[in-house]
Amino acid sequence: MILLNPWDKKFNEEGYFFGTEANVFIKEWGKRISKGKILAIAEGEGRNATYLASLGHHVTTWDYSKVGIEKTLQLASEKGVTVNAKLNDLEIVEWDENKWDAIVKVFGHLPPEVKTKTFAGIKKSLKPGGLYVTEVYSTKQIEYGTGGPKITELLYEPKMFLEAFSDWKFIHFFYGEVERYEGENHTGLCHVIQAVIQKPLVGREDI
Repeated sequence: MILLNPWDKKFNEEGYFFGTEANVFIKEWGKRISKGKILAIAEGEGRNATYLASLGHHVTTWDYSKVGIEKTLQLASEKGVTVNAKLNDLEIVEWDENKWDAIVKVFGHLPPEVKTKTFAGIKKSLKPGGLYVTEVYSTKQIEYGTGGPKITELLYEPKMFLEAFSDWKFIHFFYGEVERYEGENHTGLCHVIQAVIQKPLVGREDI
């Protein structure tokens, strides 16, 4: 079988490219999100989605790797949870309005134009009071060499979040060093941006 999608090639190897354990930041915040409908975008092989589903959330994933989708469903089955995994490309996907209680993205590094579209989609698709929870590599990560893209434009600067969500509430924002051990490909000291951002509330209490 010829695999043209580079992520299909990576995920087609035996085992899980980034492991099967959820990201540490998602483990921390998953327990603080009220039970509801969560969308995990650029979710890869499903490690964060299956964890969130184990907490009782109704989880849907989007990824543009068919192999990643298949392995998400496999992992969910092994963990005894249900995840709705969909093949979607963030460059062209349609976002429904006011659909999700939370949207999660971990290390989904995108070209600038896709970042812009994704931020706009998140703002449209979260319900009022909903949360965007994310951990990504900053542009400083290239100096660390412990995972992530080697192309600066795929990485993130704090101002990207601060400007895109200037009219939302920042519950948590962090820019700095953390230790990450996620498979063989996120290993060691790295430089990240973390954010938990809330859509303006309409008749709902803060988290």
